[in-house]
Amino acid sequence: MTAPSLYRRPLPRELVAFASPAGRALFDAARAAGGLESFFPLIEQFHTQADPAFCGLGTLVVALNALGVDPGRLWRGPWRWFSEELLDCCSPLERVRAVGITLDEFACLARCNGAAAEVHRPDASSLLEFRAAIEAAARSVVDPALVVSYDRSALGQTGAGHFSPIGGYDPASDHALVLDVARFKYPPHWVPVPALYAATQAPDPATGRPRGWVTLRRNARPPSLLFTARCVAGGGYEAFAAALAAVTTALATASAPDLDSVLRALGSALPGLPLTIERRPLVLSEQTGEAEALLAALRGLPLHARVEALGPPWPADAVTLLLLALPAEAWSGLTAEARAELQPLLDLERLPPPVRIEAEHVCRQLADLGALARRPACGDCCE
Repeated sequence: MTAPSLYRRPLPRELVAFASPAGRALFDAARAAGGLESFFPLIEQFHTQADPAFCGLGTLVVALNALGVDPGRLWRGPWRWFSEELLDCCSPLERVRAVGITLDEFACLARCNGAAAEVHRPDASSLLEFRAAIEAAARSVVDPALVVSYDRSALGQTGAGHFSPIGGYDPASDHALVLDVARFKYPPHWVPVPALYAATQAPDPATGRPRGWVTLRRNARPPSLLFTARCVAGGGYEAFAAALAAVTTALATASAPDLDSVLRALGSALPGLPLTIERRPLVLSEQTGEAEALLAALRGLPLHARVEALGPPWPADAVTLLLLALPAEAWSGLTAEARAELQPLLDLERLPPPVRIEAEHVCRQLADLGALARRPACGDCCE
């Protein structure tokens, strides 16, 4: 039997629809007070999430395009533009479609796609700080993106976890404008800031932690030129810490202390890692020379030569970059002799600048991914 279809939901009485007379009055008051500077770059990019579970992805698409971040990848034809299908560097889209994303996953996706992201939660930030963050973002035309993750039911709406950008603030009435990316369900609406803050306090069942908000800024440079880390289908964050522990164990129990034995032990453990280091194709022709210089510097490293000489069944470029990016604890079980031989090869300060930048990017991604261990329960699925 086919489930009944739905067409929108009525807003709870405590919330003010954007296009209503009261909503327009709030808009006029907010603009007069300077609280709608962020509205215009955001509304230029405002769109409806492409899937019921894509509220986080849809919100990030709006924010990245409003910030003017160049994805450096093709969207359609010759055009570079963010859409949900491009936001796959932290987790496979099929995973997001099944379980949604958490606040930290949202920040991970933002960072690996060219934005600086700061996560805030109500258990560590007060209502005054929340209000100040909203007002600062609403008054900014440079970094206009503040995203809130909240529990819909706390606002009298149907559903549970949801993400949306904040499009404005009226200080006189203390209302924030929520640009709800689920436009098939609710229109944009004004919410009293204390009520919105209270809605961030409900724990996400996937993490047991409160929801919260993320402030986004455009980075001064793209996150990487060629390489990115991402979870692979069938893997997941919940396996990440265990997989790294397996790597550490394999390295600690290598039968001989020499570096080649260490690398072979690592090679036997790598297939268990639920991630891959991918090399993305270049889109910008002007980056060809820069990419060639990066690859030449990477392949000129003594570490790359050692990896390549072992003839592993994986790309030496990606494995070398992974070795440079692994956390320090991965090497803690090695003998003193092996550490002494390996340390100079892993010293980021000794690397050519292009390789160091790329390795630091992958290292940050691994740190983000390693912090995302979560139960496979559905969290912010945006229903």
